[in-house]
Amino acid sequence: MATFEWRSFSTDETQAFAEKLGQRLQSGDLLTLEGDLGAGKTTFTKGLGKGLGVKRTINSPTFTIMKEYKGRVPFYHMDVYRLEESDEDLGFDEYFEGDGVTVVEWAQFIEDFLPEERLEITIRYIDDSTRLFVLEATSIYFEELCKEILG
Repeated sequence: MATFEWRSFSTDETQAFAEKLGQRLQSGDLLTLEGDLGAGKTTFTKGLGKGLGVKRTINSPTFTIMKEYKGRVPFYHMDVYRLEESDEDLGFDEYFEGDGVTVVEWAQFIEDFLPEERLEITIRYIDDSTRLFVLEATSIYFEELCKEILG
């Protein structure tokens, strides 16, 4: 597993970085997002959606668990925080192995259902405007993708 780091100094930089990543993602790609409340997971996801060609407003699916958006490929945004105490298989593999890109917030709560190949992103709050992004590539594909977007 290769690890990369990148710092953002504004929400605009975060969204531009995520948009650049979104432009390169393909059907079947899975990203996990970890970070405290307010770290910037939704801000990042909005940029990612823009890069995937999503026109609708993206917001956190905290109460619905999953939202689906149309872009150049389907975009599935999951927030599985409320599944912390659940071990029920809710059909996640249909999304993980499907025709779209999936982002999962709080992925540790469904670790047993996640495919091994994914890009794990942790967002660390540094101060009001600065975030540290730690990207862990679990495959050569994601490692090359990280090298490409981080230049």
